[in-house]
This record gives sequence, structure tokens and C-alpha cells, in this order.
Amino acid sequence: MPTCTALIVAAGRGSRFGGPLPKQYALLDGKPVLRHTLSALRAAPGISGLQVVIAPGDEPHYQASAVGFDLPPPVLGGASRQLSVLKGLEVLAGAPPDFVAIHDGARPFVRPADIARCLDAAAAPGIDGAILGVALADTLKRAAEHGVIYETVPRHHIWRAQTPQIFRFAPLLKAHRAAAALGADESTALTDDAAVAERAGLKVVMVAGSGDNPKITTVEDLRRASTMETRTALGFDVHGFGPGNAVMLGGIAIPHTHTLSGHSDADVALHALTDAILGTIGAGDIGKHFPPSDPQWRGASSDRFLRHAIGLLAERGGRIVHLDLTVICEAPRVGPHRDGMIDSIARIAGIERDRVSVKATTTEGLGFTGRREGIAAQAVATVEVPRR
Repeated sequence: MPTCTALIVAAGRGSRFGGPLPKQYALLDGKPVLRHTLSALRAAPGISGLQVVIAPGDEPHYQASAVGFDLPPPVLGGASRQLSVLKGLEVLAGAPPDFVAIHDGARPFVRPADIARCLDAAAAPGIDGAILGVALADTLKRAAEHGVIYETVPRHHIWRAQTPQIFRFAPLLKAHRAAAALGADESTALTDDAAVAERAGLKVVMVAGSGDNPKITTVEDLRRASTMETRTALGFDVHGFGPGNAVMLGGIAIPHTHTLSGHSDADVALHALTDAILGTIGAGDIGKHFPPSDPQWRGASSDRFLRHAIGLLAERGGRIVHLDLTVICEAPRVGPHRDGMIDSIARIAGIERDRVSVKATTTEGLGFTGRREGIAAQAVATVEVPRR
């Protein structure tokens, strides 16, 4: 059976991406983009090996992305994509496969079935290679200075090229060597491997791919590519008053004629928020994690509870979208302290201030809160977690 090695090009710097890391190492649903790409190619029928090309200095990011894949050492790329591919091909030439599938490291959603069809097309008699692509559906226009349209370009026979691009190994290596010999200006003008093959006179065919095989180029692309699901859960807590001169609400002390009674600092607001976040990941309630019977939590600051719940969410690859809190009491008045509570909760949760809402209401003198016997709080947490 013919062998085919996937050569994954992940040496770009992603100047248009704008994030703190190159796009191939940015997190997508809690995992580096490159790891998603490796998983997709490993699952493809006909792919017998993986080889990654990275930029010098990216070794730590690569190792974190490829842990558990048992891959050969990465190849260090060159100053352009074409030179990076050539370096990868030269390494593979030591034990050449029959075919090579060149794929973008930041294109994580390629379908194994599409890869298999592309490989079949490349292996057809008289064909040197095949690439995935999508036939263009939009009308094309040429526009001059100031955006003035001067031509409509016929769109029939026009395709958007994707990867992988699969070729017979020996002819492609020869074509890349010839392109590199032309010099930097000529070789860097070739934007994909099909262009290198075309220049060498190789016969390459187009294979219909999928529109959901995008290359991640910007942070917005990353957001659109997410496979996160949104979850919402409710938290509710009550604490009665006891002797004292202040209550803890939302992580701040508010002067009052009483304090709230409880095993910890009885911060009813943070307790409700903790239960809401635990609920989004099915992790039980605050009593399960911090039982009142355990003396180590006597008088504990409730921000520890909220941080614990947020840590469990982060371990699942999740993030907080919004926290909404309603405090129910006759006194103390929450309004004068609302901004301080929002700042405190946002700081504890590690989120922007505008992702926290704090409201207050009374029960019009009804019930235990109406009789000023204590305070109740309800909270709604909205989060995103990776789909399983």
C-alpha cells in the first residue's frame, strides 16, 4: 500500500492574527490549534506518518501541542513558507514516502474523508497531485483606486484552494528545489505548493472540499471556529443575622447592625455565585467541596470557594461569560456598595467588570428577609465549555 506522510507547516508568525502566540499555538476550546490539526490528520485513512515544521524558538509551544503523539523531532522552518516546506521535504527524503500531504498547521477542521478523497485523486494514473478546494460562489469584481469597479471577473472554474495538497513525493521535491534555485523573490511569490507544482509542469487536479475547513488567520476566525457550548446554572443561598457590625457581601465588608452567621464568613453572595458556577459543570454544590463539618473552613474567606469553582471550570477548558447576582434583603442597602461588589467579584473571578451584574431587591416586608432576619442571594452563571 502506498505510504503518505503529512507534512504540517506550522512555522508562520501570524502577523495578522495579533494574539500573544502564533495562531497555531492559540487555544481553541482549551487546546492548541495545532493539536486539533494533528488529531484530524492522524484520524485520516491513508496517512502513515506526521512531520511538523516549526519556527526556531517555538519548541516549547510545539512540545505542549504535540504531547502524547510520539512524533519525530520537528523540522525548523525557513524565511518563507516555500522554504519551510522544502526543509521538511529534505528531511523526509532520507526515507521518502510515496506521497506527501502538505497541510497548514492552522487549519484544524479538515475532514478525514476529504483527505482520503484527495489522496485517491493524487494516486490516479497520470496525475502528480491533488488539492482540496471550494468552488467560488460569490461574484468577483476588480476595483481601481477609491474602490471604483472596472471589471466583473467570471467565476466559473474559479476555486478557493485549501489544504491538504497531496503530491507524489519525488516530483514535488524536485519542483521545490527548482523553485528555491530561482532566488528569494521568485520562490516567495509562490503562495502554495500547487503553484510550485504548476511552475514545474506537474499535473495537479482539484478535489471538492468543504466550506468548514477554514484556515485560522485572525482572532475573530478563532472565535468563530470554537466548538464551545454555552451553559447556564442557578445558585441560591441564605444566611441569618447574628451579633456583629458588618456583613460580607460579594467579597467586601459592608457596615451594618449585624453580621451574617455561618461556618465561613457567610458571604451569601459569593456562596450563590459558587453554586451557580459549580452547577454549569455538574460539580455538585458548595457543601460537597467545603463541608460545614470540616473545621478548616471555620471563618474562611468565601473568595476561596469561588476561586475553587472557577478553577474546576478552567480545568474543563471553560470560561465565564457572565455572572448575574441578585441580593435580597431589607438592610443593609446594597446600592451604595454595588460598584465595590462588582469590582471585587470581577477581580476574584478574573474577568472584565462588564461581565458582572449586581442587583438588589426587597420582599416588601414579607418572609424572613422582610422581617430583617437575614439575607438571601441568587446568582446565574453563564459559561462556555468545550463540547464533549
